[in-house]
Parts: sequence; C-alpha cells; structure tokens
Amino acid sequence: MLVAATVCAGSVAARPWQAPSRSGAGATSDAVGQGMFASSCAGCHGLDGRGGERAPGVVANARVQRMSDSEISGIISNGIPDTGMPAFHALSPEQVRAIVQYLRSLQGQEKAEPLPGDPVRGKAVFFGKGECSSCHMMRGEGGFLGPDLSTYGSARPANSISDAIVNPARVPDPAFRMAVATTRNGERISGIVRNEDNFSVQLQTADGAFHFLSRSDLRKLDYQSKPAMPTNYGDKLGRKELDDLVSYIISVGRKAKPDAASAGEDLHEEDFQ
Repeated sequence: MLVAATVCAGSVAARPWQAPSRSGAGATSDAVGQGMFASSCAGCHGLDGRGGERAPGVVANARVQRMSDSEISGIISNGIPDTGMPAFHALSPEQVRAIVQYLRSLQGQEKAEPLPGDPVRGKAVFFGKGECSSCHMMRGEGGFLGPDLSTYGSARPANSISDAIVNPARVPDPAFRMAVATTRNGERISGIVRNEDNFSVQLQTADGAFHFLSRSDLRKLDYQSKPAMPTNYGDKLGRKELDDLVSYIISVGRKAKPDAASAGEDLHEEDFQ
C-alpha cells in the first residue's frame, strides 16, 4: 500500500498480488480487505498498519488519517513518483476500496488515551508560566519562532509529548535554527534563520520583524548549536503542571478540524517512507 522504501518497492514488483482465498460468498468486505492488506501492504507497514522495518505506520499517522478515501486510493493505484512507493496497477478499483476500508477500520480502533491532567489548567500554563506561546502558535494565538502546535497532539501519545518538552532535541531543527548576526557597525541581531544563500541571510526576530542582511555587511554570523527550546522545563514545571500542559496540547490536537489542519498542505514523502 503506502510504501516508499525502495527495497520494499522491489519486493512488491517481484511478487504480483494474488487475491486471498475466500471460504464462501458471504466473506465480509473487511475480511477481503484484511487479506489484501496482508499480502500487499503488511510487508512494509506491518500487519497492524503500525509500521515495520521498511516503512512507517499508516494507522496513527495524522496526515494519512486526514486524507480522503479517494486520495489514499490514488496513492495505492498510482504510487508516488520518484519515491519507493510503487503503483499497484494490478489491483481493481474494488480491491483498492477494500484495502482503504480495512485501513479505516484499523484507524477506527485507535482509542484515545485518557488525558493525564486538566487541559484548562494546561492552557494557563501554555500562555502563562510555561511561556510556550512566546514561540509557539496554538489555534491562531501565540508566537511564530517555533512550530505551530495546533495539531501536534492529534496523534502523539502523552508520554511522547511530555518527553519532547522535558528533553528537547539536542540537534536544532534546521527549519528553526537560531543565529546571531553582528554587523560591521557592531549591531547584533538574533533570530530564526528564515532564508539564506551565499550572499545574504534573512532573520526573523522575536518581535516578528524580518531582517534582510547582506553577508558583505556582516562582521560575523554565529549559528546557535543548541536548540531554541528551553531545556529546563523539568525543573520549571511541576509534574502536575506538565501533565496539564500535555493534556492541553492533546485536547487542542484532537479538536483540530481535518480540513483546516490539512488546508494548503502537500503530501510529504516522509509520510510514506
């Protein structure tokens, strides 16, 4: 199915799909879809759709969940050009629909875990003591120096979100790399690197202003090796406050409307690799 590992594509191409045996005319559509998923998709995405050695899961993947049935069907039938995701031209439209229906049934089995805390109190932490909103946007409110977190909690478990807060990535995300530019007249400008080339660099400072700087006008440009995300939340927030914050992030993600969350978003290769 949604396969993008080259080795996986090769194995699928070498072994044509064969319809699973059916014990009678009354076999359910889910049973048919399960058999085809097992023979065509599970080798890469796992029997339960949660991922394998060759490709990630397609059950809890938020982008896949937001896709329409027709979009998923198109990917199964036509593949993704220039990636390892093959086209399953041998499958009939009915067979593709059966696979999609089975995938939807797997996604429907994903039960929302209970929230570890109070999302109302967590909102107060996000916009208050935690100062998360100084960098992150949440449903149109907050900063923009960090990623928008409006849909971050839609498919991530509470412990994963908590760990990301307490133990942020040691390597800065290239999309949110900080730098300090020092001009020839001594002015220092610190911000997120939004764009750069051999001749210029564009920084966005905390007040939202964009600074277009010519490299010839700079004395030096220091890239920050540490992530902009604070590393002291384990000390700054108590356990209960952290649980409340995580609950707020999850609750907002669950309420995010699929159409709004996916508006303007293109499919990314990494969603199928």
